[in-house]
Amino acid sequence: MQVIPVIDIRNGVTVRAVAGRRSEYQPLQTPLAQTSAPLDVARGLASLHPFRTFYIADLDAIEGRNDNYALITRIGGAFPDACFWVDAGIARRADAERWLAQHNVNIVIGSESLKDAGELRAVRNNARFALSLDFSAQGFLGDAEIQRDANLWPEKVIVMTLARVGAGQGPDLGRLNEILSRAKGKNIYAAGGARGIDDLVALKEAGAAGALVATALHDGRLSRADLSRISAK
Repeated sequence: MQVIPVIDIRNGVTVRAVAGRRSEYQPLQTPLAQTSAPLDVARGLASLHPFRTFYIADLDAIEGRNDNYALITRIGGAFPDACFWVDAGIARRADAERWLAQHNVNIVIGSESLKDAGELRAVRNNARFALSLDFSAQGFLGDAEIQRDANLWPEKVIVMTLARVGAGQGPDLGRLNEILSRAKGKNIYAAGGARGIDDLVALKEAGAAGALVATALHDGRLSRADLSRISAK
C-alpha cells in the first residue's frame, strides 16, 4: 500500500490540520524539520522514507485567496523524481491548465470545490486527475451526484474524512468500505484518521490502494520500519 505524506499550506507555511477546522490551523512544529517552511517539511519527510508521491493542499486557493503556485513549483523542482498531488481548489477543468504545465504535478479535484459534476466527465479518463470525495462531520461536501455516480470518478479517488484529520480517532473504515463497494476497480485512497501502523494495515486489508498521512509521521507514530513494511510489495 502506498503511503502519501500530506503538506497543508496556508500563507506560505505548513500548518497542522485538525478535524477540518481550518480557521484553527497553526504553523506545523515537527522534529522532521527546523521550520514550517513547506520545502523544509518536504525534505524532512523525504529523510524519513523514499516517498514516491506527496499530497499538497493549497488552503489559500481552496478558500478563495491567492494561491501558492510559485512555492509549490519550487518544491516540485526540488524533488524531480517524485509526483505531487495538488488540491488547489480547482472548480473547473480550465482552472487546472496552469498546474498541468508542471510535469510532476497531478491535479486533485475536491468535491467541495467543484462547481459542476459534469466537469468530471471531461477528466475522468485523464491519469493526471484525481477526485477527492470530501466529507465533513455533517456529511458529503459538494454536488450529491458526485458521490452517487461512480461512473464520474477518475481512476484515483481519495476518500477525505475531514473530521478525522489529526483528531486521533482512526480512519472511517465504514465509509471507505462503502466507496470501495462501488469503485469498480478504481484506486481508492483513504485520508483522515490514520494513527499508526495498525490503522494502515487495516486500510490495506480493506482494499485501499494508499493512505494520506500527516500527523502520525510528525508525531513519530509511524517509523521508518513501519513505512518500509507497509510499502513492501
